[in-house]
Amino acid sequence: MELRVLTYFLTVAREKTISKAAEVLHLSQPTLSKQLKELEEELGVTLFTRGNRFITLTEDGIYLMNRGKEILSLVESTTTNLIKNEVISGQITIGGGETQAFEFLGRILHELRDNYPEINIHLYSGNADDVLEKIDKGLLDFGLVIDPVEKQKYEYIRLPLIDSWGILVNKSHPLANQKTVQPKDIQHTPLLISNQSFVDNQLSEWFGGNITHLNVVGTYNLLYNASLLVKEGIASALCIDGIVNTANTNLVFIPCSPLLTANINIVWKKDQIFSSASKEFLRLLKLV
Repeated sequence: MELRVLTYFLTVAREKTISKAAEVLHLSQPTLSKQLKELEEELGVTLFTRGNRFITLTEDGIYLMNRGKEILSLVESTTTNLIKNEVISGQITIGGGETQAFEFLGRILHELRDNYPEINIHLYSGNADDVLEKIDKGLLDFGLVIDPVEKQKYEYIRLPLIDSWGILVNKSHPLANQKTVQPKDIQHTPLLISNQSFVDNQLSEWFGGNITHLNVVGTYNLLYNASLLVKEGIASALCIDGIVNTANTNLVFIPCSPLLTANINIVWKKDQIFSSASKEFLRLLKLV
């Protein structure tokens, strides 16, 4: 499969019509249709269902679209980092979950950009599972991950920061006026918890056993949308402090007691071959 044809396919998937995609690509419709037909024959699958007005991706088509975007993104960043090798320049891709540690990284990136303004920074938001998967695929240079997470197969630096766990509640909640919450306080509270791998283990330790007896009514990937449910009083959320701004809202964050904290790490693949930009970022990071 040629990258050119993959680009054709992604354009059709985006535009949802052969005619519009052909116009964008400056191709004739018969030429584009022929290329797509040959791609389907090469792969041995059907990628589109052609309707009266729009095309619809099949399950195989959706898979190719998602992987195709990753492939072209990797090609673009690789090409950029190879071409711009005369000075420290190129791209740095960093993924991470929701944590105030990004403000800490921001100061390093600010210094980096001041010194080397040709460096571009690309951020990806996701939980540790998402971020580590993209690091494994080479789609991210670095990941900002919060413990607990399995770091054995990565190089990493532990940042001089910690995040603190607690519960996000609506101001009308019976716990809203407490300074801290203990495990016994929230045993029967409807809860939203992070769906990140390994988080259950840390929470289980704090609860002194397992969390299967808790009233877990849902999970979240990133906290913002979960906080909207908390605002409506549907549930409370076990979460990290400082992610959602509670000022001038009907939300209250209450820290755990005993204190439940998490270390924050920057991780990258072992034996990673870095661009000049990523090398300089890592050098500055190690100076902290």
